[in-house]
Amino acid sequence: MIVFPNCKINLGLHILRKRNDGYHDLETIFYPLPLCDSLEIIENRHPGKSFSIPFTISGQDVYGDPSSNLCLKAYRLLKKDFPDLPQVQVHLHKVIPSGAGLGGGSADGAFTLKLLNEKFSLSLSELELVQYASQLGSDCPVFILNKPCYGTGRGEQLEAVAIDLSDYKFVIVYPGIHIDTGRAFLDIKPALPDRSLKDIIRLPVEKWKDELCNDFERNLFKKHWEVVDIKDELYKCGAIYASMSGSGSTVYGIFRKEKKVKLSFPEHYFVRELALGDA
Repeated sequence: MIVFPNCKINLGLHILRKRNDGYHDLETIFYPLPLCDSLEIIENRHPGKSFSIPFTISGQDVYGDPSSNLCLKAYRLLKKDFPDLPQVQVHLHKVIPSGAGLGGGSADGAFTLKLLNEKFSLSLSELELVQYASQLGSDCPVFILNKPCYGTGRGEQLEAVAIDLSDYKFVIVYPGIHIDTGRAFLDIKPALPDRSLKDIIRLPVEKWKDELCNDFERNLFKKHWEVVDIKDELYKCGAIYASMSGSGSTVYGIFRKEKKVKLSFPEHYFVRELALGDA
């Protein structure tokens, strides 16, 4: 069985306060986009004596130890509660850049939960899948719902929101700068915003430039001028709104769908133009 985990962008991101458990409370709007990895899981009918899961990766580079990949963690998480879950083989083809603020790894983990639930008839409800996903990571639950959501807490407390951006297209640009999310949080000074994102997002997109912000931008822009240049270039090319996604370093621009966008970025940058409904 093959599924296609998609990425997300953040429409605004406010870091509200540091919590006693070491995490931060935040608010953001998660918005799914049709840039997708490919994830295949088949039953391993000849596992032998080893309990290791055959796991292969192709496509974009993935940071970290493959044995700690969220796809494998998702399988092990379910295996604890479903000991009869069969042994499997997993192949992941990466299209979404890792460490880019697009949630690719989180999507892979969440889609693994959904795929295993369907393939092996575990009968888990959406709420139960969300609870499992929250154990994998703060961004994982939104990919269970996979719709525009207002996220609070660590990002795992979700409320569906009505945002229709079907008249627009998106350009995402990743300069290849891997950002450590934990480190990015250390540089943040939390503060309560004057206005909630739930209110801002109701404004016309043309007004977002002056109202909708990502708190990670200020510190990251000081360290990486390339990211500032990307945002400036997207506005020069006619973006109605541009922002960094998550903790970066991907920057996206929102354009009118009929707008012809002529971009000029270094060849090693990852650049994609996306529209809702794209396969």
